[in-house]
Amino acid sequence: MSSRKISAADRVAKWDKRYTAAHVSSIITEEKPKFLENNTASTSDMVYYETLTQGVLNAQGVPVIDRPDYLSFSREVWAKRRRYAGESLAGEVATVLAKWVSRTLQQSVLEAIRNEVYNISSPTPA
Repeated sequence: MSSRKISAADRVAKWDKRYTAAHVSSIITEEKPKFLENNTASTSDMVYYETLTQGVLNAQGVPVIDRPDYLSFSREVWAKRRRYAGESLAGEVATVLAKWVSRTLQQSVLEAIRNEVYNISSPTPA
């Protein structure tokens, strides 16, 4: 391993050399079909979970004015479940839930979304 330290200027120069308009354009042109396929799949999945969340909000009698915040919570949980699993997921979702409770959303509604839509239980106490 080299003991030479790479300066910030060297790193910026390397980045600048690699990210030319032509290079980036060629990557986008080559990868766009895969980007589109991935985006289509993830957007369909997110819309499915948003629809389930709307059902929970209807059942809980949540006023229309409050729904955007509950949907934002749901989207955060959706994103967490794409990255984590098991107890790690439960802990991450508990943190997100606490954040939205502190923003005055009802904990019982948030827990219903967590449990009924995503089938995630509360974390096991340590």
